[in-house]
Amino acid sequence: MSEVTNELVGKVVEKVGKKRLSVSAGALLTGALAVSLFFHEGSVRAASVASPLDDNSVAALTALDNAVESVAARVSPAVVNVQVTSKGSDEEQESMQRGQEQALPPGFAQFFGPGGPFGSGGGQGQGQGRRMQIQQQPLERGVGSGVIISPDGYIVTNNHVVDGAVQVKVTLNDRRVMDAKVIGTDKLTDLAVIKIDGHDLPSIGWGDSTRLKPGQTVLAFGSPFGMSFQDTVTRGIVSAVNRQNPYSDDARKPGGFIQTDAAINPGNSGGALVNAHGELVGINTFIISNSGSFAGAGFAIPAQIAKATTEQLIAHGTVHHGYLGIGMNDVTPENAQFFNLKDATGAIVAQVVPDSPASRAGLKSGDVIDQLNGQKVVNSSALQVAVSQDQPGETIALGILRDGRQVTLNVKVGEYQKPGAQVAENGSGPGAANTGKLGLSVDDLNAEARQQLNVPDSVKGAAVAEVRPGSPADDAGLAPGDVVVEVNRHAVASAEQFAGAVHANPAGKDLLLLVWSKGNASYRVVHPGQGGQSGM
Repeated sequence: MSEVTNELVGKVVEKVGKKRLSVSAGALLTGALAVSLFFHEGSVRAASVASPLDDNSVAALTALDNAVESVAARVSPAVVNVQVTSKGSDEEQESMQRGQEQALPPGFAQFFGPGGPFGSGGGQGQGQGRRMQIQQQPLERGVGSGVIISPDGYIVTNNHVVDGAVQVKVTLNDRRVMDAKVIGTDKLTDLAVIKIDGHDLPSIGWGDSTRLKPGQTVLAFGSPFGMSFQDTVTRGIVSAVNRQNPYSDDARKPGGFIQTDAAINPGNSGGALVNAHGELVGINTFIISNSGSFAGAGFAIPAQIAKATTEQLIAHGTVHHGYLGIGMNDVTPENAQFFNLKDATGAIVAQVVPDSPASRAGLKSGDVIDQLNGQKVVNSSALQVAVSQDQPGETIALGILRDGRQVTLNVKVGEYQKPGAQVAENGSGPGAANTGKLGLSVDDLNAEARQQLNVPDSVKGAAVAEVRPGSPADDAGLAPGDVVVEVNRHAVASAEQFAGAVHANPAGKDLLLLVWSKGNASYRVVHPGQGGQSGM
């Protein structure tokens, strides 16, 4: 090769080498820049992640968490799931039978209905049908909660959880399933005691529910919605104490319930409500809700009632409740003026049952009970709870304000017996007084009306025939079938007397009515309408 050629080749190689060198350097620079950007982005991302707060910043919250965890760990082993198999009630059976009859094709009811040869009536068919009915009587299954209160296996729960039980099984916290025996039930307080065989079982002791204050922390334990959610704990506060039972079917049932916002749902019935020390201060029992599930208002039977009832059930299998034989109202700012009271505390006697302990001791309608054995009576619910725990035969001292005078009466407590159901039906007649400014019409309480409304002869007054919706009478809770016994503390014995008493009341001034309703009497304050209607 010539020098020129060699020189040309050398120059070309030199140029190519320089070009390759420049490309490699560029690539290296680009790679370095990329790596630099990668690490820079990583550092930016790392810088945007918040670091955990230090212990000093959240000390109060972590202390609360630790406290709740300690209480839950202490209480949970003593809370059990209660599974009950029970027979349907007679009413449910009759309702089911009516439904089955209605489902029969037209013309078949005479053959397969209660009176037919193939149904549950008439001759040989009747016996055969009844045997078939008993064999096919469905069993109901329910789930609730319970609390072990002694190491040998006594468990407290609600009466409505085990009512009618033919079999009760208990699932412990460690998932052991054991048969339980019903020791005793008490419908008045809705409490029951069941027992499993065991020893050294986890249990919790009773606390003092009388010391609970609104705002105090409480925990609710149980099995909401059945076995799938056993060992559930919720936290809340005491919303209120000494609440009356809005669902009570008997005015003599004691109230005194603890209201809480700790979530209580179906299946929590019979579970534990405990304070911050893990003491049993209440037995969860019902909720107030439009949906049937928790809506912020749960209620528990206070330990003050539950402990005394439970001890009697364990010792005797039954409970003996004290009874006075009176119907009561709370003293309120509205009605206090009618009784010349300075403050809105105490219990107004609205009704005295004839031949009852209260009647024999001399209590009268209109008396205001403000003391029990020297202790102040706050309201009728508190008095009801206290008396229900007294033993029959015990003598108590009632401090009474009667027409402005202080009187003390000694009453020998009787024993509560559940009264028979009394049903009031609508009644009206041609002589009924017309609806007026109170928004109701009344009729004389004659023999026919007494029979229709099931009103005893001892009750005198005017029978409510109609109540206008949204009227002052409706707002005061009056309903057809009620009997107005007094107006402004003066007895009325007829519709005419009632109308006269109402007309005599100054325009726009409240009226105090003593009303007998379904076997019980209570005072009602009515705010008259200001319209120009004539009549009452």
